Amino acid sequence: MAVKTLDDLFHETLKDLYYAEKKLVKTLPKMAKLATSPTLKEAIEHHLNETESHVTRLEEVFGTMGQKPTAKKCEALEGLVKEAEDVLAEIEDAATIDAAIISSSQTVEHYEIARYGTLVCWARQLGLKDAEFLLQKTLDEEQNADKKLSRLAEEYINQKAAA
Repeated sequence: MAVKTLDDLFHETLKDLYYAEKKLVKTLPKMAKLATSPTLKEAIEHHLNETESHVTRLEEVFGTMGQKPTAKKCEALEGLVKEAEDVLAEIEDAATIDAAIISSSQTVEHYEIARYGTLVCWARQLGLKDAEFLLQKTLDEEQNADKKLSRLAEEYINQKAAA
């Protein structure tokens, strides 16, 4: 699809994010399985539940515009996931694996925060109030997940990996 208007750009970005969230539903259980810290594992599993609701919420956004949910391959997320898998495959130390999981997870969270923040702004500009509300709710959850990962890293994961 040729992007000519902000409305077109909004829809294309929405498709990209829908793909990304669906990919994360498949990827997060693998990360939880690799985590050695019970607290980190629990945080990832909690965010998996949120991510499943993000998929549903994006489907609602499509619905508010009278569209069928459609995914468009998100090359950025594919690259981030591959990079995380490559890094984790090289690490043997369990504590360092946990630190790498947090780092990779936060990289993905920051991508999602940027995307959701942009979509919230565009939805507001385009007068898509229902979409704006739904997207803002997810943005808030992504920001909270990022903060939680930072707390885990700062409170003990990074220290344990450095020891």
